[in-house]
Amino acid sequence: MDSNGTVTPYIIDKNLGSPMDDYSDVLPKKNGDGLDIVEPTTEQKYRFDKDGWLLVPGVLSEQDIKEMREYCIQLHFDPQSLPEHERTPLAGPTQKLIDHPLVMGMMNEFMANPRLSSPNCYGFSLAANGLWYRTAPNKRNEGKREARQFSPHNGNGLYRLPGDAHYYNAFPGKANSPHTRVVWELNPVKTGSHKAVYTAPDEIQDPDSGIWTTYSCPAGSVLFFAEATTHSAYPWINEENDRIAIANLYNFVDGGHARLLRPDPRILNAMPPIRQTLFRERFAGQNVVK
Repeated sequence: MDSNGTVTPYIIDKNLGSPMDDYSDVLPKKNGDGLDIVEPTTEQKYRFDKDGWLLVPGVLSEQDIKEMREYCIQLHFDPQSLPEHERTPLAGPTQKLIDHPLVMGMMNEFMANPRLSSPNCYGFSLAANGLWYRTAPNKRNEGKREARQFSPHNGNGLYRLPGDAHYYNAFPGKANSPHTRVVWELNPVKTGSHKAVYTAPDEIQDPDSGIWTTYSCPAGSVLFFAEATTHSAYPWINEENDRIAIANLYNFVDGGHARLLRPDPRILNAMPPIRQTLFRERFAGQNVVK
C-alpha cells in the first residue's frame, strides 16, 4: 500500500507460478538482534508448499546449542532456581529463537500480511511457545510431562470454517499458511496433508505405516510445518538422549481463534521493539508499527 492508500495488486505470471511483483519493500529486513532476515530459497519454498513441512538441519552453532540446552534442562528440572517470570523459553538464551532470521524469512513468505507489516513490525504474531522435553519410558521423571501419545490430527487444510486458522491456501506463485509450527531441536533426533481433501485411509492410525513421513536431524536443526498438515506426536523411545525442543506457533495478526500469548511485562518490555510486535493485539485496522 502506498502513501495514498492504494493497494498494490499481487500479479503472477502463468509460467510456473512466477510472481511478477512482490511486497518485499514493506517487510522487515532485520530481526530483533539486528541480523539480516534470511529469505527462503526457491527449493525451500517449493518443498514446504509441496509437503507441508520443511526440515533445515544444523542451523544453530554449537555454543548456542550448549547454552540453550543447559537452560532448558534447568527450566525443566529446577525451575525454582530461576526468577518466576523467567520460567519460560521466552526468557534466557532461547528467546532469540522466536525471531531467528531463518524463521522470520519463512514467516514473511508464508504468513505475513503486507498491510500489517513494516521494516519495524512483523506482519504476524506468536501464538504459543513451549519446551518439549521427552524421555524414554524407563527414564521418565515423576510429575514431569515427558510423554506424548500417537494421535493423528488435522489435514484437509483447503477448506476450514471461518475463524479456524488450520487452513492452507495457495495460488500460482504464492501460498499462505496462517497457522505454522516451528520446532527447534536441541538434541539429535533419530527417525522413528495439508492439501488433502479425501478421507485418510485406516492405515493412518498405524504409526509404522508407510503412509507416514518422519525425520531425523542433528542438534540445532529447525522443523517448519503447517498445522493444516496431518501430523502426530509419537512416544519418545531413544534411550541415548532425551528430546529437548523449543516449539513456537505463529499465526496471523489480524484474526483467528488462537488466544494471545502474553509474556510477563518484564520480559516483553526488555525485548527489542520489533520482537515485541509479535505479541500485539489482533485486529486489522492500523495494527502496524511504523
